Amino acid sequence: MTIVDPMKPSEGTWTEHYPELGTGLVSYEDCTSPQQYELEREAVFKNVWLMVGRVEQLPRNGSYFTKELAVAKTSVVVVRGMDGVVRAFHNMCRHRGNKLVWTDDPGEETAGNCRQFACKYHGWKYDLDGSCAFVQQESEFFDLDKADFGLVSVHCDVWEGFVFIHLGEPSQSLTEFLGPMVRSVEGYPFGEHTEQYGYQAKVDSNWKLFFDAFQEYYHAPVLHANQAPAVAAMMRDAGFSGAFYELDGPHRLGATGGPAGRTSNVELLKPMERLTRSGLIGPWDGPDFSATASGLNRGGFEEWTVSAFHVFPNTTILFRGAGWYLTYSYWPTSYNTHIFEGNLYFTPSQTPRERVAHEMTRATHKEYGLQDCNTLEATQTMLESGVLSRFPLNDHEVLCRHLHKVIGEWVAGYENARQEA
Repeated sequence: MTIVDPMKPSEGTWTEHYPELGTGLVSYEDCTSPQQYELEREAVFKNVWLMVGRVEQLPRNGSYFTKELAVAKTSVVVVRGMDGVVRAFHNMCRHRGNKLVWTDDPGEETAGNCRQFACKYHGWKYDLDGSCAFVQQESEFFDLDKADFGLVSVHCDVWEGFVFIHLGEPSQSLTEFLGPMVRSVEGYPFGEHTEQYGYQAKVDSNWKLFFDAFQEYYHAPVLHANQAPAVAAMMRDAGFSGAFYELDGPHRLGATGGPAGRTSNVELLKPMERLTRSGLIGPWDGPDFSATASGLNRGGFEEWTVSAFHVFPNTTILFRGAGWYLTYSYWPTSYNTHIFEGNLYFTPSQTPRERVAHEMTRATHKEYGLQDCNTLEATQTMLESGVLSRFPLNDHEVLCRHLHKVIGEWVAGYENARQEA
């Protein structure tokens, strides 16, 4: 893997350092085709490690949460067993297939704590290791052995507190799949960031369009100009000399350096940002964990601002400075719709001022995300017109180019294997 010095543009363009990507037009037909979506469901989402949550959602033995996966047409329940082990199961009773764990609305995700799972339909019960513990009127069945009717397990593993599942048969362990670039942030104190703010948005666009939006900064000084006019002007004037990109297998990294947008640029900030000492980059006075993980500043910036690790297929782990982090996930629901999830994680507030600073960052990020949502829905409508399908990408859209290439390769590999079979 070639690591390029971000301060030496003479070494060539980013795309040239990854010649396998090419520099030609990129097809966006993979965002408008129902057939492509079906292939992605099978080739990618049913055949790769997926990040579905954090261990903080399972604070004690018996804690559980469910994850609705429309892209795989299933629901999964993740639980910390009475032995402390984190496991995952298809959320399905073995007697006539009722959804096992839900509250008022079977289509909504839920969470809680229990010692057993009980089906609402006929009362079958399951221990938290998935074994069938009780069958209502068991004697009325024919040669039924409860040991043969436990919950259907899903491969599950935990890395740095992130819970991953695999709906198929993994060809790699989770750590092998993540690779050295993503794993370079091992040691960061994720578990200390227990103050969490989350939100979801149902977006009428293909999931890859939203992922693309967070893989380039080319749009920021235009789309978000009204959110921060002075900063947008600064970004247009400065260009992208402080950008860094890296590829590692199917995963991608985008990072930026330069002035952090805090006290060093106080004259460019809004009054509310100065008052709360917080904003898009995060709280000005937050803790510094920069020495905890070698990979936080892989670009080697003197003034490091952002590192976004894009974990294939649909997750981003993003650090804006070393004091807090966030995750984005893009869950397809059809070829032209998806659910966008954002979660911000901070160390617990100790004072009202710290809490206000966290709220300011949360509100700022949500506003930026809504601006992207609106634009991407407009993009989807025009892509579906069919007027154009291939588009030029510049050097700072190299990660977008890579995502569409990798998705195409996974789909092609799946089709070849299916034909051979």
